[in-house]
Amino acid sequence: NMFLVFDDDVRPTPCESTAEVSQMKLEITRLSNQNAEYRKQVRELNEKLALAEQGKDQAQTVALLPNEHPKAGPYGTVKGLRTNPTVAPDENVNPRLARTLAEVAVGKELIVALANSNVKPMLEIWFTNIKNVGIPNYLVVALDDEILNFCRSNNVPVFQRDPDEAVDSVGKTGGNHAVSALKFRILREFLQLGYSVLLSDVDVIFLQNPFHHLFRDCDLESMSDGHDNMTAYGYNDVFDEPAMGWARYAHTMRIWVYNSGFFYIRPTIPSIELLDRIVDRVAKENSWDQAVFNEVLFFPSHPSYTGLHASRRTMDMYQFMNSKVLFKTVRKDPNLKKLKPVIVHVNYHPDKFPRMQAVVEFYVNGKQDALDPFPDGSE
Repeated sequence: NMFLVFDDDVRPTPCESTAEVSQMKLEITRLSNQNAEYRKQVRELNEKLALAEQGKDQAQTVALLPNEHPKAGPYGTVKGLRTNPTVAPDENVNPRLARTLAEVAVGKELIVALANSNVKPMLEIWFTNIKNVGIPNYLVVALDDEILNFCRSNNVPVFQRDPDEAVDSVGKTGGNHAVSALKFRILREFLQLGYSVLLSDVDVIFLQNPFHHLFRDCDLESMSDGHDNMTAYGYNDVFDEPAMGWARYAHTMRIWVYNSGFFYIRPTIPSIELLDRIVDRVAKENSWDQAVFNEVLFFPSHPSYTGLHASRRTMDMYQFMNSKVLFKTVRKDPNLKKLKPVIVHVNYHPDKFPRMQAVVEFYVNGKQDALDPFPDGSE
């Protein structure tokens, strides 16, 4: 596929008239719209192709079921099924939510954030930048009446669940971790209704439309807490135990955790099982939901435990950027500073609101020194 590429920074030369410049700007606008339409068409065709390939793989799988010993194809042609089929939507789960999602979602997917009045200032930055980017498919799940009214007054798509004491008590008074754990319980209904969800915390700044940068080939795509290629995508870490002599070096596989505050999840059986396991463990153990999220995703089956068979993908750490990557590395590198991420998640720093404002100043308003006053870490 071919895209049009052009520079919208047009400066008139002395010999160019105002009319000519205006005409050039109109032409650039036309080409920009045409380019966006081409990108949309390519994305839709790729999605159709992926679905067709998925259907073909499933058909082959079904055809092989009666045969207990299928033959492998030639070298290099064997490919396992990676994209699990989606569940059949069940609108009886929550008819009111189903109606809301039918109005808000685009292509059966949307951004979802949970919020109570404790995070109101950050929520405003969150939805303001979503609007500025032009993302139509997003929804705030209001955990108290103040947020419900705040969203309505700002024309922000909002949904409030039916009264549920077990959920409401946490949602209205809980801190960050309590509300964070609550989202896994609430998210289940979205998946049962057949929708893919890009779950977002409110300390996220949207700078591009994230739906243009997803692969959709796994049950779950998540941003990483890693800060370089090794920590974000995995590496072989050698453990040294000199007392073992010849066998002193033991190889271990390591990867930094996925961030449970920003991930895309498809409505599949493994995805729903993931949510159920997290909700069950957090309730019983009073543990941190992000730790449980990663343990359920990564721990393999072993004696007395059956692992989760969910496919997963790590998002590009420079497109879906955590605040450690931004403040420790990117802002100090002249080349990396030129990149425009899809989102920035201020997850590594407790002074979230001023850093979110600085991210907007730097990436949206072009203030090149906006990030400079902040230390790499927290003080």
